[in-house]
Amino acid sequence: MHVTRREFLLQSCQACAGYALGAAAFAAGLDRFALINAFAQGPSYRALVCVFLAGGNDGNNTVVPLGSTDYQAYATARSGSGLVIPSGDLLRIAAPSAGEFGLHPSLAGIRNLWADGQAAVVCNVGPLVQPMTRASYLSGAPRPYQLFSHSDQIAQWQSAVADRVSPTGWGGRAADRFQPHPSGFPMVTAISGGLFTRGQATAPLSIAAAPTPLNQVLVLNGFSTIAGDAARRTSMDFLRTVDTGNAVVRSTSGTVQSALDIGRLLNTDVTLATPFPNTTLGNQMRQIAKVIKLNSSSLRLDRQIFFCQLGGFDTHQGQVATQANLLAQVDGAIAAFYAATVELGVAEQVTTFTLSDFGRTLQPAGSGGGVVGTDHAWGNHHFVVGGAVRGGDFYGRPGPTGSLFPALQLGGPSDTDNRGRWIPTVAVEQYAATLASWYGVPAADLPLVFPNIGRFDGATLPFMA
Repeated sequence: MHVTRREFLLQSCQACAGYALGAAAFAAGLDRFALINAFAQGPSYRALVCVFLAGGNDGNNTVVPLGSTDYQAYATARSGSGLVIPSGDLLRIAAPSAGEFGLHPSLAGIRNLWADGQAAVVCNVGPLVQPMTRASYLSGAPRPYQLFSHSDQIAQWQSAVADRVSPTGWGGRAADRFQPHPSGFPMVTAISGGLFTRGQATAPLSIAAAPTPLNQVLVLNGFSTIAGDAARRTSMDFLRTVDTGNAVVRSTSGTVQSALDIGRLLNTDVTLATPFPNTTLGNQMRQIAKVIKLNSSSLRLDRQIFFCQLGGFDTHQGQVATQANLLAQVDGAIAAFYAATVELGVAEQVTTFTLSDFGRTLQPAGSGGGVVGTDHAWGNHHFVVGGAVRGGDFYGRPGPTGSLFPALQLGGPSDTDNRGRWIPTVAVEQYAATLASWYGVPAADLPLVFPNIGRFDGATLPFMA
């Protein structure tokens, strides 16, 4: 079969298993965009780790108010269906800025991190085009594109752009503000792909989760030491020097070379003393911890961003058991990962945070323990974990009742309608900009990463030290 030079180059790129470029990143690779106000990496290491809860985690059963009036409102809405969590089963926490609350019974590890001051809750966050109240929502004020849609809300959480479709994510755009590392090793690593990692100039490295050894995640297949393979490798290397004036050929050749260079940097595996749960998320976060350890010993990047995710949170039915199992997996993975950062001596330099499609309705869908679920909603509560987090408290913006927490009332002042879809009081931009600022993005560059940040009162929240 005849194979053209162009086809051979494209197939060679695909042979580099593990180095995955999305369409936007590949296009950016044709001619790297100029950086605006980029600045050299500082001497202090920082890393952000995004844990995406795909499907839309039910925040109403993740963080539950225990004040008598608020808990009664929650119980009244959910007890008839079997979705309510008895107050005695909740893991009690005290939030100085918000009062007494309980975490889902599956979150014992995060509750311990809370007690030690390493975990915080950011309340009622969601995509917004502009600040919104129930009155402005009902009057038809601008709202996020395709509100309540999975794909669109995932994109808006990961892009921090709610009024249009964005080809890039805020993690990738934050990385764009830094000069690339001289070694060529990417600043952004995805264990599970997502828009979050794509920048204009930043192309994410995609690698497999543990237990795959690091020195096996980026292997050039089909080129052994036998004579035939060696000859093919020589031919491949030669072809990548031909027609480099063509943008597509130059980009393809560069992608292959980047994969080869990064593969050489991932030339060893590392071990961790910290045990991780053998779960989908546990293995992803274990691999992230291993990359951080390898970086500290040989790569020496000053900044890293990671993305991983766990699916299954679209609990229209069977939520009681499903969410309990999924949150147990989240809890075990995040707690182990924090312990690994302590082991590696970088606990204050690594911050882990959650994102999800949206919250879920306070009003149940269906009834009965094996059937009851919830539907798509809007504002949600999220965890931030790390040694630099001002832990042990709630953060956000006061809502219509003056509380950081939404009013748990169907058809009440926090609701879009009568189902318990909370109108966010914190924009994704404000949540994300706080993390990006801690990461090192200058205040002057925040509008470049978050183009709509100027629409909201206060670009950041005080949950990072």
